[in-house]
Amino acid sequence: MMQGLIGGWPMVNVTLGLTILAGLIWLGLLTLWGQFWRADQRLDPNQPPPALWPRVTVVIPARNEAPLIGTALRSHFTQTYPGDLSIVLVDDQSTDGTAAIAQSTVASLGHSEKLTLLSGAPLPVGWAGKLWALDQGFRHLQQQPNPPDYVLFTDADIEHGVATLQQLVTQAETNQLDLVSLMVQLRCQSFWERLLIPAFVFFFQMLYPFPWVNQPEKSTAAAAGGCALIRFSALERIDGLRAIKDALIDDCALGAVVKAGGSIWLGLSTTTHSLRPYPDLRSIWNMITRSAYTQLNYSPGLLVGTILGMGLTYLVSPLGVMLGLLWGQMLLVLVGLGGWLLMAVAYWPTVQLYRGNWLWTLALPLIAVLYTLMTVDSARRHWQGQGGAWKGRVYSDMG
Repeated sequence: MMQGLIGGWPMVNVTLGLTILAGLIWLGLLTLWGQFWRADQRLDPNQPPPALWPRVTVVIPARNEAPLIGTALRSHFTQTYPGDLSIVLVDDQSTDGTAAIAQSTVASLGHSEKLTLLSGAPLPVGWAGKLWALDQGFRHLQQQPNPPDYVLFTDADIEHGVATLQQLVTQAETNQLDLVSLMVQLRCQSFWERLLIPAFVFFFQMLYPFPWVNQPEKSTAAAAGGCALIRFSALERIDGLRAIKDALIDDCALGAVVKAGGSIWLGLSTTTHSLRPYPDLRSIWNMITRSAYTQLNYSPGLLVGTILGMGLTYLVSPLGVMLGLLWGQMLLVLVGLGGWLLMAVAYWPTVQLYRGNWLWTLALPLIAVLYTLMTVDSARRHWQGQGGAWKGRVYSDMG
């Protein structure tokens, strides 16, 4: 009886076909797409240390970071790193006393001699603000008679675990890597953070499967700008940040230019945290829309393709379940449940990374709808000349 109904109702046939396709997409992603979903690329705390610990300078761009800069600096000066460690803070024309708080914090820790405070120059045309600040830090180090062996690019809102630098350097030295970076653990406390932040990490891993990034023979390249240790000789090879000076997605651009001439590694962290709060939907929405359309190279065609692809990949399976129940088609229900289950299985390791309940995995279709709407809004803002706004700057013409 069911078979006869399916054969006589084209809509059911089409829905069943699309639902089967959605399930096959998830089966392919789970088995063929670099094992991205496992979320298992981590630094090994038990790696043997190098014979000699290289000199490291931390470069921190800071623009109006008064509430967070003290915590970030303390986390650097409490590191277990046995080698020489110094910090260059580039104060990017802050107006909230960031520099004064940084100096008083470091003085209270007794490490004033290890902090160099640079007053950032005005932003030139064609540069993204963070990259301009980082490049000023690099140029300052380049002019020193004895520059460091490594530079750690990190943000002013990152609190590092006490062994982070030691493990980063060990990974780089042991495996002869030019770049080692960590996707730090983002804040996940409010309802909207718990709903949307793990998915942000999941989607990033899907776009740039970390195991592929970490294989020299693969062209996939990415990095995480909040915590990126780069060999100084590699920085000189790519001429600092000039090659990517206008990139809004600066971490992935950095990973690409470094991997073109050396090996890189990208992983996840549970001990290094972002302090940046995203307490409501609006704050997360603005964070995503700042660069979502950039990810699509400002292409209307890619935008349309993304909308259709997200719908097929994330919505068709749960819709198949609902329509199957409505139409009394158990085959459609079962196929839809199978695709939805594969989706949840893929998302579960990332939800676990953020200590979430397994029920959050079932919300991935809804989450995907919200991210799709954010991407569409990112395109709208670009078309209206609003571009990627951050810290009072708008980068509408960069890509």
